[in-house]
Amino acid sequence: MVKLTRIYTRGGDKGETSLGDGSRVPKHDLRVAAYGTVDEANAAVGLARLHTADLPDVDAMLARIQNDLFDLGADLCTPEEPDPKYPPLRVLESQVDRLEAEIDALNADLSPLTSFILPGGSPAAAHLHLARTVVRRAERHITELAGLEPVNPAAVKYVNRLSDHLFVLSRAVNGNGAGDVLWVPGANR
Repeated sequence: MVKLTRIYTRGGDKGETSLGDGSRVPKHDLRVAAYGTVDEANAAVGLARLHTADLPDVDAMLARIQNDLFDLGADLCTPEEPDPKYPPLRVLESQVDRLEAEIDALNADLSPLTSFILPGGSPAAAHLHLARTVVRRAERHITELAGLEPVNPAAVKYVNRLSDHLFVLSRAVNGNGAGDVLWVPGANR
């Protein structure tokens, strides 16, 4: 576990930061952008949780997701290398499988989509949509990084599945889709 006795180190004062393997990179490095956006997604999920206290099953899902997002950040901040001396924390397929099982269970109770959905409805749903869009941005950074250097394939799957999960969960907290705000193409022309 991490033990922080000092919050500031001055190590980043020149625009660099340390990765999980100890190497130094600019703070604008694509890897840093990827795990930084995962951190932002985690904060957005935390905001959504402010509106799920009365939904214990939903809140428990989001609590697991927040922990997984820290796992994902730890995974991304440590570059892949063959046979590391200290194996880093990596996202596992079982975490992706859990998301898929939750998506399937939630989706079974939803009314079929008849239109695209606008972010909104309940406060919880609106915040889940915000979290979903931040997750999609993280996914863009992660897949761009994966095009340049090795990235754990389960991490890519996890972030892809997570945006689907947050979408389905937003519908679930909107009265299983009854409170969804539907897009009406050209409505304001």
